[in-house]
Amino acid sequence: MHNGFHIERLGAAEISSPINLGTEPGDLLADFTPDDARVLAEVDLEHLRSHLRGNEDPESMELAGPRERIYFDPSKLTAGIVTCGGLCPGLNNVIRGLTMTLHHGYRVKRILGFRYGYKGLTPDATHQPIELTPDAVKDIHGRGGTVLGSSRGPQDAGVIVENLERLGVRLLFTVGGDGTFRGALKLHQEIARRGADIAVVAVPKTIDNDIPHVDRTFGFQTAVSKAAEAIMAAYYEAQSAENGIGLVKLMGRHAGFIAANAALAARIANLVLVPELPFDLDGRGGLFAYLEDRFAKRKSTVIVVAEGAGQRHLELAGGKDASGNVKLGDIGVFIKQAIADHFKGKAELTLKYIDPSYIIRSAPAGSNDAVFCGYLAQNAAHAGMSGRTGMAVGRSHGKFTHIPLERLVESSKKIDPEGSLWISVLESTGQPFYMTERPPKDLSRQSLIPQG
Repeated sequence: MHNGFHIERLGAAEISSPINLGTEPGDLLADFTPDDARVLAEVDLEHLRSHLRGNEDPESMELAGPRERIYFDPSKLTAGIVTCGGLCPGLNNVIRGLTMTLHHGYRVKRILGFRYGYKGLTPDATHQPIELTPDAVKDIHGRGGTVLGSSRGPQDAGVIVENLERLGVRLLFTVGGDGTFRGALKLHQEIARRGADIAVVAVPKTIDNDIPHVDRTFGFQTAVSKAAEAIMAAYYEAQSAENGIGLVKLMGRHAGFIAANAALAARIANLVLVPELPFDLDGRGGLFAYLEDRFAKRKSTVIVVAEGAGQRHLELAGGKDASGNVKLGDIGVFIKQAIADHFKGKAELTLKYIDPSYIIRSAPAGSNDAVFCGYLAQNAAHAGMSGRTGMAVGRSHGKFTHIPLERLVESSKKIDPEGSLWISVLESTGQPFYMTERPPKDLSRQSLIPQG
């Protein structure tokens, strides 16, 4: 059976790794990761049985980790690091982790940090790359943002590859999300077309946690923690006023993972709106009817909405941004105004609107994300030094693995409305199963449990 998780390599790994690890279990010395170590891509039993019935091996991923033999000679290697796309907690942690592992673990002497995204990889870049050394990155993990800067938008892959060859860069680490992956894949394909000896390894960064085949991306846990604080603030505001509404808009263009998890962390949200589930404004199943019923029974309401929710209710901003994403309308401002208009002359409301998005994006990584970033950076460095290319490092089913870039750009991860996460949200908020006039299969809009 063809394995869709095959990882390409530049060539045979013939150099002994400078990292002093063992090969024998039980000697109390950490071991190198065997080249043939793999983990299942899907872990449910029925999926495994279906392959066994067909006498096929199930799809599997390479297990990440340091290899006993590497491809690149560290004494002759120049590596590069670039951060792209929107800000996310943990970017500086990854930059530091890559630099420290390459320098101290592999003794790579020259590591370049490219400024302001893929734009900085071109020969016409306004800012020249900077030398990344342990002294240069020793304390950057305490800061938000990225010390390398970032930008959105594609650049000509051929021009970038020529510039990398001119600079002698043979190992490039790209840190970013979906748009960054698409750019890295184009670079990898152009490198292969030219027969150049350059490896491209990506580190998944998207605050929305919507990348397929990985459990989580860095920055997500910090974002959930900060978002939960915003929800608590909205709750206190709403509780302090008669007919108070706290409305919080959070990140999540196509997936509501931050909104859902932050609501579960705070445990005081009454309604969560996400892109995966439509909602009506009018009608007996809509938002206005829900609020009228809510105010008849309770004095306040906290609403959490993901930025990509309810886009059918407003005109899109039009066009696409530099990363190729469709520009969204502002659903938070829209809902705020729609509620005010609906209740005008009917009830006196006090509505507080909170949008903490850029405060969250620019925050330093929390302790949990800081640890996670360290693992990702170390495993990305190990993969790159072994000559693997056209891939990203991610955590899949609790283990760090190698994933081809092609698999990361083929789809996006979304909340399953019938899955355990959304069931937990419904149980926590007590909100209706559906916020529409005609729910699928004519199921009622009855709440799971009454909430305060």
